[in-house]
Amino acid sequence: MLDFNTVFDGARQLSAEDQLRLIDALWDVVPAEATPPLHDDWALELERRVAALQTDSTRTVPWTTIRDEALARIDHDKSY
Repeated sequence: MLDFNTVFDGARQLSAEDQLRLIDALWDVVPAEATPPLHDDWALELERRVAALQTDSTRTVPWTTIRDEALARIDHDKSY
């Protein structure tokens, strides 16, 4: 059986593209109940954002809008 260090050393030898593919594939197989621990700074930021949403003191933007704007930027950058 492989251990973490052997797998990690092998992953470090992959191209950046393959490392990202590996990360994506591994993330997909992690059970939903195995949530990673949050750093204290992230936990505080999440609490702040949830509180802002609950008090309606922030404006949300639909994912489709964000996606469309990001794709438009990518297409714009390719035109140079």
